[in-house]
Amino acid sequence: MTPQPIVDIALDADDLADRVAIWLATRIALAQRPISLNLSGGSTPKKLYELLVSDAFRTLVDWSKLHLFWGDERFVPHDHPSSNYRMTLAALLSHVPIPPEQIHPVPTDTGSPEKAAALYEQTLQNFYGAKVLDPARPLFDVTLLGLGTDGHTASLFPGTAALDEQKAWVTSIVGVKEEPRISLTYPALGSSESILFLVSGAEKKEMLKRVLDNDQTLPAARIATTGRIIIYTDAAAALD
Repeated sequence: MTPQPIVDIALDADDLADRVAIWLATRIALAQRPISLNLSGGSTPKKLYELLVSDAFRTLVDWSKLHLFWGDERFVPHDHPSSNYRMTLAALLSHVPIPPEQIHPVPTDTGSPEKAAALYEQTLQNFYGAKVLDPARPLFDVTLLGLGTDGHTASLFPGTAALDEQKAWVTSIVGVKEEPRISLTYPALGSSESILFLVSGAEKKEMLKRVLDNDQTLPAARIATTGRIIIYTDAAAALD
C-alpha cells in the first residue's frame, strides 16, 4: 500500500532546493553502503544539482558512495541541448569525484529508442542483480521526480501505452513529444525507498492539487511505492 505523501512547503524555488539538498546530503552521510540515486531532468532539479556542488554542500557529501541513474531521457546524443545527461553533467557531474563506472546514463547512442530502453533495462537488472523486483529490496534508495503541467512525471505522459506497462522496467515513448523518450516504468520508479517530487511554480498549482487528491487520470498520481513519498513544493505551487 502506497503511503500518504509528506508535503514540505518551501518559501520559493531556492528554499526548496536547499531543503532537498539538506535531506539528500544527510541521507548519503548516514548510509553505510553505496546509494542508488535516480535523477530527474528539469529546471528545479538543476537548481538542486548546482547547490549540491556549491561550497555549502560539496565537501559534506561522500561522492564515492553514489550510483547515479536517470528516470527518463530524450533520445538525443548526450551532448544535445535537450539531453538530461548533458544538463546533469554541466550542473553536477563535472564538479564532483563520482567514479565514472558508477554513473549510468541511458545509452542514447543506440540505433533506436526501443533498443536504448532494452539496454537500459539490462543495466538496471545487472546493477540490481535480478530480473524481478523484490518489494522488500528497492532498486533505488532515492528517486527524484518532477510534475509536468499536464500531470506527467518522468516521461510517463497522459494517454500513452507506457502507463499500462507492468512488466518492463524501461520503455520507449515515441510520437508524444518532438524527440522520442526513454522512461522508467511504474514498477521501476516505484521500487524506491524514498521518492522525492520537486514541484515549483504557480503553473504547477492545479496539477499538484489534483495529484494530492489522488486523481488517477494523472500519471504522477499513479506512482505507487512501499517506501515513502515526499513532495517538496514552494509557496507558489502549494495549496491555499
